Amino acid sequence: MTASTTAPLVEVQTAQSPDAGKVIAEQQRIRRNRAVQRIWLAIVLVAIFALVLVGGATRLTDSGLSITEWKPVHGVIPPMSEAEWQEELELYRQIPEYKLINKGMSLDEFKTIYWWEWAHRLLARGVGILFGVPFLFFLATGRVEKRLRWPLFGLLVLGGLQGAVGWWMVASGLVDRVDVSQYRLATHLTLACLIFAAIVWVMRGLAPHSADPVPSDGLKRGAGWLAGLVLVQIYLGGLVAGLDAGLASSTWPLMNGAIVPDGLLEISPAWRNFFENELTVQFVHRLGGYLLFALALWHMLASIKRGAGSTHCRRSIVLFGMITIQALIGIVVLLTQVPVSWALMHQGWAVLVLGFAVAHWRGFYGPYPMEIKIRHRS
Repeated sequence: MTASTTAPLVEVQTAQSPDAGKVIAEQQRIRRNRAVQRIWLAIVLVAIFALVLVGGATRLTDSGLSITEWKPVHGVIPPMSEAEWQEELELYRQIPEYKLINKGMSLDEFKTIYWWEWAHRLLARGVGILFGVPFLFFLATGRVEKRLRWPLFGLLVLGGLQGAVGWWMVASGLVDRVDVSQYRLATHLTLACLIFAAIVWVMRGLAPHSADPVPSDGLKRGAGWLAGLVLVQIYLGGLVAGLDAGLASSTWPLMNGAIVPDGLLEISPAWRNFFENELTVQFVHRLGGYLLFALALWHMLASIKRGAGSTHCRRSIVLFGMITIQALIGIVVLLTQVPVSWALMHQGWAVLVLGFAVAHWRGFYGPYPMEIKIRHRS
């Protein structure tokens, strides 16, 4: 029997007890709270999705180093006068990116890159408020189920950590580099997506589930591997973005005319090629895409064979379709030499694929059981 079919049986059994009315009322209260919390978490997910897109645009327009100070509170207010704009521009003129890449940039040109980074930071603060304030309210009013208190608090802590990681990333480009470290950029992106995935997991657990039985434990594990591999691909994509490695080869299916191109291990020691060699990083990202496509295809075919017509099977088909679309978008990005619009579509769709993959995996476990405690009179 699956977890999704357990709750109704519990209701039937408790309905025969003297406290049946109290049990039913408590179940209804929990359902109402879960519905409200799903809406809250869905709003947070939309905000995080927007944040990732704006972050991608900030990277693609080389705007990420335009604000050279970390002001978590004061930084909400942008420059309001000509003198303040000149002050921000003067700070930007002190870093290598300006001196080596953008020397002579006008104030109007600076404002363009400044607004991208400012919007990214403002959205990040907004996500913190959207998550933190309702969570504290639900917690204070006893609406958060006991099993979710620490996980949700952990997400709040991760959100704060993400802000610190964002500044850690920016700081890497303020002294000796003309851009941010690809290591730190990939970490920043992956942590954002990990938070996104964790919220999807919790939200899905609060939702009603189909009563369809799980076709096999192997399919459940396969769904988990798929979700994990999507997250790894996003990390690899962060390395590609950080190195501008999408421009290392603009051909497909071959890379520079070969299945395995020359120059993959030019840097010593060899391990650095997988993080610092543009051609190698793109090559590994391609291989990850092929592996993800193959695993999704296997998972779909196995689901059709073992659970045809079930909700689990239908989700596996949708997931394979989404991964196929993502692969096609990636090919277009390569062939067109990474235009901003297609690159943002590739990044945004990756987040949607991750969300659906996690929701699909979570669907094998059923909803969170209801914790109902009724005190009996002595």
